[in-house]
Amino acid sequence: MQTREKLFIPGPTEVNEEVLRALSKHPIGHRTEDFSKILKECFDGLKYIFRTKNPVVILSGSGTSGMDAAIASVLKPGDEVICITGGKFGERFAEIAEAYGARVKRFEIEWGKTFDKDELENFVANSDAEIITMVHNETSTGVRHDAEFVGKLAKKYNMIYILDCISSLGGDYVETDKWNVDLCISGSQKCLSLPPGLSFVAISEKAKERIEENTTRCYYLNLKKYLKSMEKNTTPFTPSINLIFALRKSIELIRKEGLENRIKRHVKISRALRRAIEEIGLELFVKDDDIASRTVTSVKYPKGLGDDFRYEIKNEFKILLAGGQSKLKGKIFRIGHMGNVTPNDVIAVLSAIELTLKRRGFNIRLGKSIEKFLEYI
Repeated sequence: MQTREKLFIPGPTEVNEEVLRALSKHPIGHRTEDFSKILKECFDGLKYIFRTKNPVVILSGSGTSGMDAAIASVLKPGDEVICITGGKFGERFAEIAEAYGARVKRFEIEWGKTFDKDELENFVANSDAEIITMVHNETSTGVRHDAEFVGKLAKKYNMIYILDCISSLGGDYVETDKWNVDLCISGSQKCLSLPPGLSFVAISEKAKERIEENTTRCYYLNLKKYLKSMEKNTTPFTPSINLIFALRKSIELIRKEGLENRIKRHVKISRALRRAIEEIGLELFVKDDDIASRTVTSVKYPKGLGDDFRYEIKNEFKILLAGGQSKLKGKIFRIGHMGNVTPNDVIAVLSAIELTLKRRGFNIRLGKSIEKFLEYI
């Protein structure tokens, strides 16, 4: 009998047993040569995952700490910043920038949609912004935005480009250098399949120069300190030692699978799940496959259902799905399929959804969504 809830939410995600064993090791001194070697392995491995030749710093904090550090380290009070919104986490960038005294210009996108390229470029061209922010994979809606296009705009208009790849790195294509991303942010508890508590920031030469000349009002999350410490393969403050043990093991497993294979697995599962959801008459919140997330799928509740549907699945099947956030609360549910997720895992979720719908009186032929899923997997 299953007693532990299986996580099918947009983070935290299921953690591999090997990673958990690494996490449980006895801590060692964080200023020792042994720990510096482990950090060096992690720094190099993160470059591989971010697809960058530039440094990637490790912060002890959730993904939001990476967002905070990125903005705090390049922003001067009074700077104009363009924040592309369209979801809860796009809005978070704007809120962080405002907290540091920025003049924020929000480029609003309807939730569930992406931006119009001409409208965005016109918005950028008519601003004085030196910084632009965006969330690559907006988990609150299930939309994946065109990060490469924004990188081209940032280069054309000489802006610092800050990109949140917290829920896409390791599960979707992220080309930090090719996309001209200056500060690329991710976190441990999503596609890298670690417990929460670490964030990562890849820093371009352009961003590094701005960080070096800037006087930030942030102390703990000052990226200048982390860059300086990296030169000696250490950290400016006591890091989450055991999480870094786990990170090393996670990187080893990602290398073993192959980053390209890992991404292809996510892409295939996402496409198959979307077709399976449609097959049983449920409506996808994001209609367009071209902008649909590869790591989380958002589904509209049919008439007569709400979050009690998720609670029933949780109580009966020990499967945890996510609800809607902010303006989407009670309107959608979200299926996280990132990290170590396999087709068999998704089949279990689809079975739980079908059975619960049938109990609620919906005309469902059991197994229909699974048949469709297997056609595409």
